[in-house]
Amino acid sequence: MKYMDEYRNSDVMKKYLSLLEKITTRTWTIMEVCGGQTHAIVKYRLQDLIPQKIQLVHGPGCPVCVTSLELIDMAIEIASKQNVTFCSFGDMLRVPGSQKNLLTAKAEGADVRILYSPLDAIKLARQMPDREIVFFGVGFETTAPAIAMTIYQAKKENIQNLSVLASHFLVPPAMEAVLSSPKNVVQGFLAAGHVCTIMGYEEYPPISDKFHVPIVVTGFEPLDIVQGLYLCVKQLEEGRAEVENQYSRSVTKKGNTEAQKIMQTVFQVVHRKWRGIGEISHSGLGLTESYKSFDAESRFGVSNMTKNENPICISAEIMQGFKKPHHCPAFGKSCTPENPLGAPMVSTEGACAAYYKYQGVPE
Repeated sequence: MKYMDEYRNSDVMKKYLSLLEKITTRTWTIMEVCGGQTHAIVKYRLQDLIPQKIQLVHGPGCPVCVTSLELIDMAIEIASKQNVTFCSFGDMLRVPGSQKNLLTAKAEGADVRILYSPLDAIKLARQMPDREIVFFGVGFETTAPAIAMTIYQAKKENIQNLSVLASHFLVPPAMEAVLSSPKNVVQGFLAAGHVCTIMGYEEYPPISDKFHVPIVVTGFEPLDIVQGLYLCVKQLEEGRAEVENQYSRSVTKKGNTEAQKIMQTVFQVVHRKWRGIGEISHSGLGLTESYKSFDAESRFGVSNMTKNENPICISAEIMQGFKKPHHCPAFGKSCTPENPLGAPMVSTEGACAAYYKYQGVPE
């Protein structure tokens, strides 16, 4: 890829839209997994451009959105302790916990800081040896290598005042959970290209075979998505269920093996609770025994919290493809980016935030 506009070329887009129209004979429901893809779909009105028989639904591929309520409350409790400097990616600060968010905790006096790289937490730990530096390790397989490297480096340098509150999620188990639901509507997937850049796509054929659904690894520009849809619908129309790679400029079958190695050194696969959805087996990453001393959850004794979600928020149904943001009675009314009831309204990858920003509130 030389220029971004190569993947926003209107002439090529018209060509693929025409091909998509020609091959679509039946109604199909396809889920784009990643929140970045959701934002592109809504921003460029792709649902309005593709054939009406193709329905796009939005998946749980927003790590901010699926970080459990308990973990948000743990983060706030740790951040509020004396002698703690709590560090996080910026989009976590306004995600609502059961009572407040990290931004409110900061306003109340907690030392909460935004970092653009987890490796910056090591610098802070060196600069402030008398304070506990805690990093909120949120993300899918895309952010896990950098956070793993941070922990690895901290151990190598014997930095003892640094820990990580781990909230890492794995995408393939979530896709399998969606397909396993008795309410499932998904017939094909556009898989998240950035996740596959790290992990490759060898994990996907077993899912495709088990549920007989096509999975197309797809990028994030409008043309990427339309090409991905074309490949996915072509398989559906032909009765095939295979894994294809539209995002070949970034993704290889095996992925980034060096990134995988550092992840496997520092992390192990664990069960993980997804906000609103519940626990999904083997869908998260936690620290291995060798690195357990860097686990903030254990260091600060904040485990075993149980919290109830806001009963008004339907984000779990949205992230499983059952409903869309405008189906929520609170959307744009009692739930706005300034006053979010759920994480998808405040996250930069959240489906509700995309609808609110690009489509507004239905009258």
